[in-house]
Amino acid sequence: MIETVGIIGAGTMGNGIAQICAAAGLGVTMVDISDTAVARGVKTIGASLERLVAKEKMTAADRDATLGRIVATSDKAKLTSCDLVIEAATENEELKVKILKDLCATLKPAGLVATNTSSISITKLAAATDRPDRFIGMHFFNPVPVMALLELIRGLQTSDETVARAEAFAKRIGKVAITAKNSPGFAVNRILCPMINEAIFALQEGIATAEEIDAGMKLGCNHPIGPLALADLIGLDTMLSVMEVFYSGFNDPKYRPAPLLKEMVDAGRLGRKSGSGFYSYT
Repeated sequence: MIETVGIIGAGTMGNGIAQICAAAGLGVTMVDISDTAVARGVKTIGASLERLVAKEKMTAADRDATLGRIVATSDKAKLTSCDLVIEAATENEELKVKILKDLCATLKPAGLVATNTSSISITKLAAATDRPDRFIGMHFFNPVPVMALLELIRGLQTSDETVARAEAFAKRIGKVAITAKNSPGFAVNRILCPMINEAIFALQEGIATAEEIDAGMKLGCNHPIGPLALADLIGLDTMLSVMEVFYSGFNDPKYRPAPLLKEMVDAGRLGRKSGSGFYSYT
């Protein structure tokens, strides 16, 4: 049974995963490369929990208990005793491989390892570890405390026992799990990201304004958020990385990233996290 969870990365995804695990009663160790990054992650969790208390969705006592279950540190050696470690670093294959290789030397032999990737091959990442049979993809969705889905992706080497333990973990933290094949983008992003990319093409070609495209999809297709606003939430750099994985993985021009997407990333307009993307967030 998984009772202690380690999380590598205190950014948007990492601190969200840490929050839901701790709220579910699990012991959490959240690690990042600097004390500043760790402190920022803890501050974000505290603010998120405070909003839940203000909305009367959580008591002050439960908030304090949740925070008390989180150990935040820049010392990765503190992950040694974790039953499960989830890598939640930036969507960059080279970086993830390096983290996973370094990580496995410090973990207990029976520990599970997961990666929170939205597009990178689980089989390839598993091969960088010393436990490919105990490695699985766990694709959380942003914002993690709100979104109900957890997409589980098994690599070629992933054992049935690992999948079963991951499904039990998903249930423990209040997520609904679906299992997807190891293919670029898995199930959800295979459908979602090309749709967003097509919306960017539509904007680039002047078919409609950003506001009109988003209103059309919200009011005409009943989407809760428009594709361009969603791209800003995801991060345009992440969107570009995913589309580049699709383009190279499928060798199919229909997955070509929109030139406007590339240009906006080059300009540093990455969406909400940079203050501007298709919309301004200053």
